[in-house]
Amino acid sequence: MFEFYFDAKAYNKVHFIGIGGISMSGMAEILLSKGYQVSGTDNSDSHIVGHLRDLGAKIYIGHSPSNIGDADLIIFTDAIAPDNVELIAARESGACVIDRASFLGSLMRNYRNSIAVSGTHGKTTTTSMIATIINNPQMNPTILLGGELDSIGGNVKLGTNEFLLTEACEYKANILKYHPSMAIILNIDEDHLDFFKSIDHITDTFREFVDNLTERDVLIANNDDEHVRLLAGACRGKVVTIGIDSDADFMAKNISFDPLGYPSFDLYAEGSFESSLKLGVMGKHNVYNALAAIAASYSMGVDRDLVLEKISSYGGVHRRLELKGFMGNVRIIDDYAHHPTEIKASLNAIRNSTDEKVFCIFQPHTFTRTKILLDSFSEAFSDADRVIIADIYAARELDNGEIHSRDLAELIRRRGYEAVYLGSFSEIEEYILQEVSNHDTVITMGAGNIYQVGTNLLNRFSADSQKAI
Repeated sequence: MFEFYFDAKAYNKVHFIGIGGISMSGMAEILLSKGYQVSGTDNSDSHIVGHLRDLGAKIYIGHSPSNIGDADLIIFTDAIAPDNVELIAARESGACVIDRASFLGSLMRNYRNSIAVSGTHGKTTTTSMIATIINNPQMNPTILLGGELDSIGGNVKLGTNEFLLTEACEYKANILKYHPSMAIILNIDEDHLDFFKSIDHITDTFREFVDNLTERDVLIANNDDEHVRLLAGACRGKVVTIGIDSDADFMAKNISFDPLGYPSFDLYAEGSFESSLKLGVMGKHNVYNALAAIAASYSMGVDRDLVLEKISSYGGVHRRLELKGFMGNVRIIDDYAHHPTEIKASLNAIRNSTDEKVFCIFQPHTFTRTKILLDSFSEAFSDADRVIIADIYAARELDNGEIHSRDLAELIRRRGYEAVYLGSFSEIEEYILQEVSNHDTVITMGAGNIYQVGTNLLNRFSADSQKAI
């Protein structure tokens, strides 16, 4: 089994293939802070890559066998294909070569307490909620986040070796490589079907994840999710449940929404009324996320008044129902949702915040997910007045011609909703500029680069306004 300990210094020069990834970059920053020589490759430059360069990492743009140099440890991300020339050279170099999840699992062993947030949906938001609560001088946690949170200055926060807070993705059964002292399972749904064969395969993977927990560990489990509820019953450690519709240790009751879509609810802890809370993020799904963050923080012994204060002040993480700005009175929002369940939740949150039209610009993510979940995708946009489908974001996949965004647009129309396929960002922007009216909402949605459309619209509006002046 691969082992990595900060103080052992078994490795000195560490190279990351795909260093610009949100998780890879965070781990690279941790190693830089510990005095390791770090290098890495990515396909393109970015502010994250630039930040690592400023910290002293040697960065290469574009893959090449020569990039690995004399590194004695090479870490690669899941997005790197087996035939990648740099990965092939790494395997032939004699250096230790390890995948991202295995390295993260070993990294977790360097911390006395490790909190791993898992589930098909809501990982980044819940992790950032917990980060907001425990990011104080007394706990001083190290945080690895799958998004960017202003209060920690990005996607990583360096702390002591006492607490590590991280997301735990199930893709390729990566969660089985983690052994946290506290595990959170928010929900279990069909996703990553380019790897998993079925929902049963996914559930079995989470079951093994739970089986890896010891009697000393804690599991925070969503009791409203039938798959999670069944797994929690077999946990050897302490189980703390959350719920809205079923009895649980931490419950939200009397949920209501203000005119902007922000939820309020009564928090019950272990059967007793605790407090009335209002969240600064939209949607019922964020009530579940908040319950998980509260349950985890209480279980860590964080002062309860501090927990409630921080969860009420939490304002969201970038790319999760993020308000980007306004074109006059037209609201521009961006969201990372790329699964039918996530789309429904985000659009429902938007619908609760407006009576005017909602334009949803959706960029499907990966051909496999789009093809297998096509029917579910076509039913996910009921709370949008107009749906604009962009080209599929390939990510790690190649287009074999079996599925196209036109297929999704057509099926949405068959369901009785307005939908159009537009093949370029410029076409989408022109369409929005022609079709929106005062007080409408435009939401860009997807895990790819569709957020650029919202940015472009705001920049164009700002430039036109300046011209008018």
